[in-house]
Amino acid sequence: MWLLPLLIVATTVALSVPMGRFLARVLDGKYTPPPGAARIERLLNTGPQNWKEYAFSLLLFNTLMFVFGYLVLALQPVLPLNQRDAAFPDGKGMLSPTTIFNTVTSFLTNTNLQHYSGEQHLSYFSQLVFVLWNMFASAAVGFSALAAVIRGLRGDPDMGNFYLDMWRVVVYVFVPFSLLTGVLLLAAGVPMTLEPAAEVRTVQVGAMGTDTVDGKEVPKPQVIARGPVAAVLPIKHLGTNGGGFFGANSAHPFENPTAWTNVLECVSILIFPFSLVVMFGRMLNQPRHAAVIYTVMMSMFLAMIVWAVHHDTGKPNPAFGAHPETKVTVPGAPEKVIAPLVALPVDSTGLGNTEGKELRYGPSAGPTFAAVTTAVTCGSVNCMHDSLNPLAGLTPLVGMQLNCVFGGKGVGLINMLVYLVTAVFLSGLMVGRTPEYLGKKVEAREMKLAMLALLIHPLLILGPTGLFAALDWGKQATNNPGAHGYSEILYEFSSASANNGSGFEGLGDTHGFNDAKKNLSAPAPFAAHWDIATGLVMLLGRFVPIIAPLALAGSLAAKKRVPFTSGTLRTDTITFGFVLLGTVLLVGSLLFLPALALGPVAEHLGPMPFGR
Repeated sequence: MWLLPLLIVATTVALSVPMGRFLARVLDGKYTPPPGAARIERLLNTGPQNWKEYAFSLLLFNTLMFVFGYLVLALQPVLPLNQRDAAFPDGKGMLSPTTIFNTVTSFLTNTNLQHYSGEQHLSYFSQLVFVLWNMFASAAVGFSALAAVIRGLRGDPDMGNFYLDMWRVVVYVFVPFSLLTGVLLLAAGVPMTLEPAAEVRTVQVGAMGTDTVDGKEVPKPQVIARGPVAAVLPIKHLGTNGGGFFGANSAHPFENPTAWTNVLECVSILIFPFSLVVMFGRMLNQPRHAAVIYTVMMSMFLAMIVWAVHHDTGKPNPAFGAHPETKVTVPGAPEKVIAPLVALPVDSTGLGNTEGKELRYGPSAGPTFAAVTTAVTCGSVNCMHDSLNPLAGLTPLVGMQLNCVFGGKGVGLINMLVYLVTAVFLSGLMVGRTPEYLGKKVEAREMKLAMLALLIHPLLILGPTGLFAALDWGKQATNNPGAHGYSEILYEFSSASANNGSGFEGLGDTHGFNDAKKNLSAPAPFAAHWDIATGLVMLLGRFVPIIAPLALAGSLAAKKRVPFTSGTLRTDTITFGFVLLGTVLLVGSLLFLPALALGPVAEHLGPMPFGR
């Protein structure tokens, strides 16, 4: 049970050190580019940029990406590679306008929250030109922003050049490692084809029923979706994107065929977030300081895995067992009778909660993947998070809400730096000294920017969650009443604000094609509300926590370095590690614990099937 998470973490830690050194060389330009690449670099390099110019270039690039993405999805019916098969004989239609807005925003912000199902709603052209391009570009944006912040923190006269950083990250980092991972996945059986869906006639009768052939009843053909899956999967994980080619994501056998590919995908998700901390220490020439941050992040990450595996794999799902009729009496409220439950014919002895899990990867693979994918805001899933035991379901929620347990590509470490500045400020106040970080005084302007980056995240989660939970927009979308339904709403906005993209599922938020007749199922009643609300949350949750730290780093870069004295707070000690960890947990608890108490905690303590 514990061997799988141990193997994944140990492998990634071992790889992260050389990878972090390599990334520092690339981002600092200490490499020899190929001849052709050197010429392109000279064309892209528009010169050194201060933080405002860097931020403007970043926003301009993303605006153009939004326009391009919207056009590709809106014109999908008339663009090439719109495959036709038995399920869609006239090809894929146009998604509803609000779903296009949500999808473009989602991939632009490295979220990949999917209010659609890939094999049903996107053509091969949309998958290859829209999805694949955004997965490379949006991941590189966060990566580049972190490099700019590091340059500001070390006191460089400029923040670098955004376009040059993007080129270096995409061409020298993402492309070669995606090709390598793609070959490994192809060898394991992940398909790579432009042929339309296959039609096969099964031996047994499936859900499609039977046909009459020559007077005999035979099973109807089954339509098996496929496509250029191996092209999309590597950057889906390496870029912590998470958008699945199929609706089932990494639980689909074509996305994650074996236990070996499951380990490979977990390592792919973690490798760059781990390595970025090493790169941070290398670029700053502060390896001890980076080791403290790495240890704090790793402590929280290991705690998430242990908690998830213990509460899901170590304990069965009580809903599988029989329960007698129960009466719940609460003073001041009418007595409630819980109907008896009949035991399901499922034997999961020694396996824990097997509901919603792919057991071909092993019983602990589901909760481990859930912790991995939400610690680094990837969003890829290999099990139904909705089916985790309630306390195990706390893990992905906490990972997304803290949003600094390694976190997404670049942005996770930026979030941790915001917590770090807050910890430095609080420590300085406690000893009565002006706080300093890396030899620069942290004053009111820096703290205002840090608070802006820190508080926008809970505001974007708790505000919309309360609104949707109080209105029919949320009530009619949830698949379960009570605490579990509330968790579905809370999870959706946590995922959107953290730019994670994973879904708790059980939430009706899909409209599908604009022409409702082409949809295989009826559109959800308030799908447009979910599309617009989560789209706006994703935009604000992406760019405010990037722009504010850029301004913070630019402000620190402009200050004179103060001399190191005996009164200077050291940030490369074990003591400061505890201060940083305490700051993250204290602030996180104050912001999110009440909301969690109403969701998974209340469900665990509730009458049935949990809590008894």
